[in-house]
Amino acid sequence: MSEKIISTKDNLQILHEDNHIIVINKRVGDIVQGDKTGDKPLSDVVKEYIKEKYNKPGDVFLGVVHRLDRPTTGIVIFARTSKALTRLNEMFSQRETKKTYWAVVKNQPPKTEDILIHFLKRNPKNNTSKAHLKEVPESKKASLDYKIIKKLDNYYALEINLHTGRHHQIRSQLSAIGCPIKGDLKYGFDRSNPDGGIHLHARKLIFTHPVTKELIEITAPVPNDTIWKSI
Repeated sequence: MSEKIISTKDNLQILHEDNHIIVINKRVGDIVQGDKTGDKPLSDVVKEYIKEKYNKPGDVFLGVVHRLDRPTTGIVIFARTSKALTRLNEMFSQRETKKTYWAVVKNQPPKTEDILIHFLKRNPKNNTSKAHLKEVPESKKASLDYKIIKKLDNYYALEINLHTGRHHQIRSQLSAIGCPIKGDLKYGFDRSNPDGGIHLHARKLIFTHPVTKELIEITAPVPNDTIWKSI
């Protein structure tokens, strides 16, 4: 099993880098943006890396476009210019990007592949979202599709495409069909992973480059642990 490694400017897993954007493969312990823990966010680490690599004086501009939950791994994209940030923000809010995730769950899903539609209601007290089959007050519609890509010894590996981007969407929707993600105590898995992460990985992102307009497809290698490697 992998122990927790935090990203630093010297060990960043860079998947793509140009003058306008930088794409990182986030590790389990990384937090994308600063929060109440006071831990150094990935955005600051990337700034340090850029400052050192390009010998930049003064402050480095870096825009946070989207987030991944702390225990999740995989693709995070940052904007290196304000122009790229504006356009990426637009693309993400208009759902013009295609995101694919991999998840490892303990129980076999009801179907080999399916579309899940729920109404998610967020509970800020314990920072979770509950998936309801019918609309409830203050809930937001959430939709994704999944398919089983591999049966492992004790688990099932799923590939998931998001149609909406809700708080803890994959975690709560999979939990609602009786398939909590490995290590995800918040959503009903029975024990935590040694590194405190969960087996949810932002595997692939397809988007149009905000400046050059070329189509970019990025795939993030899975974390170095036996279960991921067996997929």
